[in-house]
Amino acid sequence: QPEDELSRSSHSNPGKSLVNGIKTNPASNSPKSSLPVPMGPPVYVDLAYIPNHCSGKNTDPEFFKRVRASYYVVSGNDAANGEPSRAVLDALLEGKSQWGENLQVTLIPTHDTEVTREWYQQTHEKQQELNIMVLASSSTVVMQDESFPACKIEF
Repeated sequence: QPEDELSRSSHSNPGKSLVNGIKTNPASNSPKSSLPVPMGPPVYVDLAYIPNHCSGKNTDPEFFKRVRASYYVVSGNDAANGEPSRAVLDALLEGKSQWGENLQVTLIPTHDTEVTREWYQQTHEKQQELNIMVLASSSTVVMQDESFPACKIEF
């Protein structure tokens, strides 16, 4: 009967990882096992919007290793909340360096911010080495025979 009670309590509370004081799944504390998407081949897309206005909350080098875009849109314009995040821009460099192929990547900032300007200046050589081009906020984008300022790209 104690086994029935134990199995009932573990089903009713799947977050429990101890049974009689022994961890049932030691891998559950591993950060790699908490990834929401299983590892797999990278995804290639034409245009990707960097999540959360380029906030560092959930975008890291792994994002850029797995989501390989010709164009990345950086829309952050809130320095108080770390948007855009310098760490995310650095993660782009780190992730892109793992691609193993030197595909052209264009970064489209929708706002002219201190963070993006500093990052651009400080990492310009690395950007060139990795075939990354950063559009100025005054740049023009042409899509489907329509031309408009890069800062108009918002989702």
